[in-house]
Amino acid sequence: MKKRKLLIIDTSVLLYDKESIHSFPGNDVIIPLVVLDELDRFKEKPGLLGESARYVNRFLDDLRLKGRLDVGVEIDDSKQTIRVVPFNCKLDSRLLLDETRGDNLIIASTLNLVDSEPDRTVKVITKDINLRVKCDALGIAAEDYYKDYLSVEETEEIFTGSSEVKLTNKEIEKLYHDGQLDWNDHLFPNSYVICKGASESSSAIAIFRDGMINLLKGSENRDSATAVRPRNKEQKFALHALRDANIPLVSLTGLAGSGKTFLALMAGIDDLSEEKYERIVVTRSIQPVGRDLGYLPGDINEKMAPWLSPLLDNFRHHFKDKIYFEMMLEKGQIEIAPLSYIRGRTFNNAYLIVDEAQNASIHELKTIITRLGDQSKVVLMGDTDQIDTPYIDKRSNGLAIVVEKFKTSNLSAHVHLRRGERSAIATYASKVL
Repeated sequence: MKKRKLLIIDTSVLLYDKESIHSFPGNDVIIPLVVLDELDRFKEKPGLLGESARYVNRFLDDLRLKGRLDVGVEIDDSKQTIRVVPFNCKLDSRLLLDETRGDNLIIASTLNLVDSEPDRTVKVITKDINLRVKCDALGIAAEDYYKDYLSVEETEEIFTGSSEVKLTNKEIEKLYHDGQLDWNDHLFPNSYVICKGASESSSAIAIFRDGMINLLKGSENRDSATAVRPRNKEQKFALHALRDANIPLVSLTGLAGSGKTFLALMAGIDDLSEEKYERIVVTRSIQPVGRDLGYLPGDINEKMAPWLSPLLDNFRHHFKDKIYFEMMLEKGQIEIAPLSYIRGRTFNNAYLIVDEAQNASIHELKTIITRLGDQSKVVLMGDTDQIDTPYIDKRSNGLAIVVEKFKTSNLSAHVHLRRGERSAIATYASKVL
């Protein structure tokens, strides 16, 4: 009979996903006492960090009614047990590790378990890269928390939101004449289609919807308040998705300078002027820069100012000054909502922009998307090659997971902007540096 594994769960895992404490069926989960001390420091934090810390604390308190945590308590029907172990051993002085640091105390607890359970697999589960490296250097098995990871196949075949199909010249003519064409081959809902005919001059761009390839006609924003015109076909796809009220979730990815923020903002202003929405709500994660809102002076808008510079730059570029932006802010037409303070809110008749979404976990983006109310739209933007958050990567960031999980839904559309449009030097630098 295969022996149960001893899995030491780090604080980073419990804070990343509160449900992780239930996620190891058939194994014995070990929580070092130092992890509880670290959780205690987060229990009053706003947002998901505080929620996760409180959830785990309450869950462990409830387990005390079923048995002794120092012995181990079985949870649910998963045959998983949870045990809290104290720090009761000394680190080898030759390791030269600081015994006051939480990671090193977890290592000490793990080494103690390895010595006391030589015939069992002992493994540290952590999202802390440095702790995994330390464990490897000491011969301790360690791995990331993989529950939210995309598979290798999913990340190798990145969904771009558009595809090219070969048509006959007659089919191209029919598409232009009727505005749509029956299509039985597999395409994802709301994916954009580049139709190529037999001759070089025979082509069209379209969107696949309800089993039909539907022709995209003209520039989507030619007569709008901002009069923004797309510079390439991907930008045209993006503007179409952003202006389509039947698509409540739009994700935009692409390199720096490809127009993600500019297009999303201008489309939002156009929809606001047409009274499709009552306000534009802008949010983003501020965790990667290492500061909490409380350290910065002023009200919420002043606190968020360093992170809103890209929006202000786009306003200044298009309208030649920042007065329009300040006026919309003052009227409440643009609202700043830090990601940490989203929980519990509902956004009705709102156009929600999530900037730098690649730095958010899937749990943070789930919190945002589930806040969406009636007649609202959410736009997720980011570059999955530029992730600043230490505990997520290209396979586990929230933006990549949302794109993959929503690609089969007719409620969403995705566009990958391939070309930089900021300047020739910016585009070249993105490619070669």
